[in-house]
Amino acid sequence: MNSVVDVTPAEIESFFEQLKKDSESSGYHLNPDETFTKELMRGLIINQKRYGYASCPCRLSEGDTWKDRDIVCPCDYRDPDLSEFGACYCALYVSQAVLKREKQLEPVPERRLSLDEKLTSSPPGSPRGVMTVAYPVWRCKVCGYLCAREQPPDVCPICKAKKERFERFL
Repeated sequence: MNSVVDVTPAEIESFFEQLKKDSESSGYHLNPDETFTKELMRGLIINQKRYGYASCPCRLSEGDTWKDRDIVCPCDYRDPDLSEFGACYCALYVSQAVLKREKQLEPVPERRLSLDEKLTSSPPGSPRGVMTVAYPVWRCKVCGYLCAREQPPDVCPICKAKKERFERFL
């Protein structure tokens, strides 16, 4: 398999325009350094072509959707990074203060835990390796659909099974 992935300037430009529009309509801002931003987008496009999902180009991807789900752009860490540091880890997204040059970009420390750390980390006082979640996780016994919420849905959005066909999973 050829590990070199080609990306055309037209692909980058199209992706840039779409992401800029989507970001701004959601209240987010792309890094104003267009050259830098488009190079990050090139990395996102390469990862999309290589793995089937746009994982952060500044992190090492496993090539496994399940393991990388937290670093698919926009990653799980974007919002806390923006709030605390004014930019996300790769600096694709920046805060309003950075955009207006009221705040300087600064290095953003890595928040992501390794897979081993994720599996072994637990809150103080809980048994080692036990994960805690904010909401119960419900599993459809018909199709396996999972959702995290206070109560199971009235109807499974995948197979249309009724609420009583759900069981508490976590």
